[in-house]
Amino acid sequence: MFKLALVAGHYLETPGKRCLKSIDPNETREWVLNSRICDKIESLLAQYDGIEVLRIDDRAGKKNIPLIDRTNAANKFDADFYLSIHHNAGINGGSGGGIVAYVYTKVDDVTKAWQKELYDAAAAQTGLKGNRSVPLASADLHECRETKMPAVLMEMGFMDSTTDTPIILTDDYAAKSADALVSVIVRRAGLTKKPDNNSGNDSDNSNTNSSDKLYHVQAGAFKDKNNAEKLKQDLNDSGFDAIIK
Repeated sequence: MFKLALVAGHYLETPGKRCLKSIDPNETREWVLNSRICDKIESLLAQYDGIEVLRIDDRAGKKNIPLIDRTNAANKFDADFYLSIHHNAGINGGSGGGIVAYVYTKVDDVTKAWQKELYDAAAAQTGLKGNRSVPLASADLHECRETKMPAVLMEMGFMDSTTDTPIILTDDYAAKSADALVSVIVRRAGLTKKPDNNSGNDSDNSNTNSSDKLYHVQAGAFKDKNNAEKLKQDLNDSGFDAIIK
């Protein structure tokens, strides 16, 4: 069983974590964008056998889960991989941006492989390559440092970029992001799709029920009841059961 610790970064009220108002008048919170991708990842992975997902953030986004509690939960879960979904900032209304995949400053080749494959898949699927000079980045981030398993923090575009923000706000972008990230998880974890329980049911049901089904034949309809009685008698005399309704 492959164990995935999945995290939507922050929560609804994390100070400053929102889209730039001049680009997005609604100032969409980062947690909303993060959670939308995580929800889609969970939904896609539910179609596979051999995986258990632990969602560590508050699903309603109303409660702040401290970073130490998140990494402790992942370590206690004994996860095989830790994936944290975030969105970036720092362009301050300029153009450019793109996806950035972070790992800790000192990691093994397995973690680096996760990082590269996740970035490559997300950038290819969404087209959000941006202009970051180091899209495969390393930093002293708590989530990447304090986890005992390979961990990657994905910054899925900039919330203050005239280029990125209109894209990352769309559900289509979230769906493509989830598809890309799940494709890597499925491949690296060796997951297989659950069988389709509905396949073949129609033919099976038709064969099973055919002997039990009754077909009704109407022989006539009359305004005069005497005519109906006469036809009923004729049918009975011929060996057929007949009733008048």
